[in-house]
Amino acid sequence: MLSPYDDFPIHPSADPIAHPASADPNHYDRYWFNGHDRDGQFMFGAAMGHYPVRGVIDAAFSIVVDGVQHSIFSSGAMPTDRSTVVGPIRIDVLEPMRRLRFVVGPNEHGIEADLTFTATTVAIEEPRQRRLSPEGIVLTDHTRLTQWGAWQGQITVDGTRIEIHPERVSGTRDRSWGVRPVGEQIATNRAFQLPQVFWLWAPLHFEDRYTHLALHENADGSRWLQTALVLEPVGADVTPWSRTGVRECGGIAYEIEWEPGRREMRSARLRFDDPVDGHTLVELEKLTTFRMRGIGYLHPHWTHGSNHGQAETGRESIRVDDFDPLELSSVHLQNLVRARMGERVGIGVLEEFHMGEHQPTGLTGFLDGYRV
Repeated sequence: MLSPYDDFPIHPSADPIAHPASADPNHYDRYWFNGHDRDGQFMFGAAMGHYPVRGVIDAAFSIVVDGVQHSIFSSGAMPTDRSTVVGPIRIDVLEPMRRLRFVVGPNEHGIEADLTFTATTVAIEEPRQRRLSPEGIVLTDHTRLTQWGAWQGQITVDGTRIEIHPERVSGTRDRSWGVRPVGEQIATNRAFQLPQVFWLWAPLHFEDRYTHLALHENADGSRWLQTALVLEPVGADVTPWSRTGVRECGGIAYEIEWEPGRREMRSARLRFDDPVDGHTLVELEKLTTFRMRGIGYLHPHWTHGSNHGQAETGRESIRVDDFDPLELSSVHLQNLVRARMGERVGIGVLEEFHMGEHQPTGLTGFLDGYRV
């Protein structure tokens, strides 16, 4: 089947662009964004996913402000042309890897936004995430690019308008594609095993540079993915998919002080060896928590790739203090953090997703809270 994209010289195979590489229902293609006020007054997240085998497109926007997380969700039938519009939500790629626009148009749910992301770094390709089951079945196999930037525009919640200025509101975006568990999973004849995940992801913004740390660990602390970077700000004259201004770092380590009875940080320290500045310590102070269910991750109704027919849109508003921190849909989160790196003070997030045991940090059980 042909689509408009077949008019561009972008084919990786002899198939038309509309043909997925496989019939795996977990095949996906996703946009994701976050943004945060430099004083920690608010944080927002936004996402859109295409699931070509399932025939689903979904999107969400969520903001934590004044102690409440407000979210709007939309889902529908995925068009053949991979349109980036679903319900009142749309994404415009204004300049690839430089400027993108995320819009929540007028709707009956009282949440609107018109936001433009302008990159301040090149886009970096993170290590490919590929995991197999004990039987050799592919569980996840995806690629992700990550990029730092600033936001401009406005957000309106129930008539209250929040102005977004690039000198005040920074953020990070990613694009990922491949295979990961999404939507309702197929039944198999294999014994069920509880998943084990220990994931840290920390894109941080300082005045003169940006840092990144990401890692996946097994229950015994062995790592199956890790990366740490220092990035310099770049101008419009730099090719945004180059490696200009990027330094690879080694010696990656972390320390987490847990919130008692939870699987989330009270404070954290990140360490890595910068080839220019040497051993680097970044100390993180939590300002607030953004639950990723607000943009569909593990949401009981709006989980990514779930089928809502031709069109459905909805809203939820939950007080930050009312979330059950050990409920499955609440454990994947981003902490808005104040970051200190020597004399530098910055802002960013530490994303955490922890399921199952993790011996180095003392987590036990599947979703048990930390106990001293």
